Amino acid sequence: MHGLLKKLALTGLLAVALQPVFAAEKLGYLVKQPEEPWFQTEWSFADKAGKDLGFTVLKVAVPDGEKTLSAIDSLAANGAKGFVICTPDPKLGPAIMAKAKRLGLKVVTVDDQFLNAAGKPMTEVPLVMMAASKIGERQGKELWKEMKHRGWKVAETGVMAITADELDTARRRTGGSISALQAAGFPAAQIYKVPTKSNDIPGAFDAGNSLLVQHPNVKHWLIIGMNDNTVLGGVRATEGQHFSANDVIGIGINGVDAVNELSKSKPTGFYGSLLPSPDVNGYRSIQQLHLWVSKGVQPPKFTEIVDAVLLTRDNFKAELKKKGL
Repeated sequence: MHGLLKKLALTGLLAVALQPVFAAEKLGYLVKQPEEPWFQTEWSFADKAGKDLGFTVLKVAVPDGEKTLSAIDSLAANGAKGFVICTPDPKLGPAIMAKAKRLGLKVVTVDDQFLNAAGKPMTEVPLVMMAASKIGERQGKELWKEMKHRGWKVAETGVMAITADELDTARRRTGGSISALQAAGFPAAQIYKVPTKSNDIPGAFDAGNSLLVQHPNVKHWLIIGMNDNTVLGGVRATEGQHFSANDVIGIGINGVDAVNELSKSKPTGFYGSLLPSPDVNGYRSIQQLHLWVSKGVQPPKFTEIVDAVLLTRDNFKAELKKKGL
């Protein structure tokens, strides 16, 4: 027997003889901004799914279209059977799907939906995504709850709704928030929408300023926006107009961009942020891909992730630690 093993080793056949019959399943996970804590957490929980379910995750950064298409070639060359992707540009959808089909790779999208050549959503590609309207509704409910907690009179309160309606996700988030506030009893006539030129602090600051000067009689402000930075811009605008932090409630969406604000020694008008679930997105999306590759179970065309936790000054450190952020 020893002689046979020695002969096999000499002829290079021992390694083949001792390998399992089936090679380990490989799946790709491609993200546009790997330096962001959100995507690092997605990767971490994709790895956890791999360990739990028995497959290897090939993690690749795809910051632009060229690297995305090159990465798909590399995945196929390395034996991957499919990939999860948060694309750097939704308009790359047709090119990504054409290449994946040619190479026989299955695709699940996460966070951002592919768009076709006409700019319409490619609903035929499985998508795992935070529920934009529902997280917006949660934003509105939390604002109403804190307003009532502070004992503000509705008649003295206005809503600064910083909008970017040309973006589907932004429109659904702010629309959900406004709907929730109105359903709770907030008057539509006191909800003031103002468009921002950019979904960042400077753009929202300019938008907020232009709104505040139009409504000098409003005593208290609720601030909504599509993300943390638009709400922070609105808060900065109220500070510039000398509103006290006690007269402003801003609740953002994203969580990780709110850490510096929530860490300040004195409270500001930025009350908190809704942290979605990159851990759930990472695990669920690649779990669906694995079941599709290994068992032929077709993923749903749209999986809404509704899990979100409200981060405030009191709990943000503990909650971020739970998520690995």
